[in-house]
Amino acid sequence: MKIKKIIISCLLHILLAFITFVWIIPIIWLVVTAFSGYKGIDISHFFPETWSVKNFSTILFKPDSVVQYVTWFKNTFIIAVFTCIISTVFIFMVGYAFCCLRFPGRKQLMVFSVVLNMFPGVLSMIAVYFVLKSLGLTNSHIGMIIVYSAGSGLGFLIVKGFMDTIPVSLRESARLEGANELQIMLNIIIPICKPIIVYQVIASFLVPWGDFVLAKLMLNSGLSKDWTIAIGLYNMLDKSLINKYFSIFCAGGLLVSIPISILFLLMQKFYIEGVSGGAIKG
Repeated sequence: MKIKKIIISCLLHILLAFITFVWIIPIIWLVVTAFSGYKGIDISHFFPETWSVKNFSTILFKPDSVVQYVTWFKNTFIIAVFTCIISTVFIFMVGYAFCCLRFPGRKQLMVFSVVLNMFPGVLSMIAVYFVLKSLGLTNSHIGMIIVYSAGSGLGFLIVKGFMDTIPVSLRESARLEGANELQIMLNIIIPICKPIIVYQVIASFLVPWGDFVLAKLMLNSGLSKDWTIAIGLYNMLDKSLINKYFSIFCAGGLLVSIPISILFLLMQKFYIEGVSGGAIKG
């Protein structure tokens, strides 16, 4: 039996190693192509014959009519930061209300939220676009922030799940001491909810940082100075540009992953605690 378990374990590890290898090949190709001295797609060699950091200097310090990476980075960062702040505050307040307060229609709203969360957000994109167009908010970073922030509302389900793990006795003790709801939330709930707050900050930042579909739908004026990173990088893959800008595209893709990777590594402990804690109860 021991030999059989060892053989099965070895086979599983070999299978996982193979899957990992297949999964990581495109990432390795992107990295090595970013440092390639060849501008287009070199399909004859996996590793480039010549190495260079020129792609990075071009994308950061030599903007042209196609590459305006620093401007795209600034646009995306502004949208992501404001979305992150608004979404986190909004979701935390809604989660607190559903967890700690009792009001008529609470259960019905919870059920409705769960059902609504089952529908993909892409179904409402056209309607959202025409609403914002009637308000003059298309091709606007403010409009993007509003859509991302409003669309994050159903994220309160995870925050509520985390708050449900906090003993009710803590809130009751605070009320006996004369604390109101605001004081309870600020002095008791928020310090305990640091892991889920960090999780929500990262999750809220990731949505606009890597989104392409909604950004492409909303920012359709054709002015590259208004684009986000996702739209700008996608534009480099146009068949008329790809042979000149593909290596620069890979360099941009590598750079855009660095800030969020550093943020995730720094907050990994809290992120994992937030996910696991929010999944205990619903």
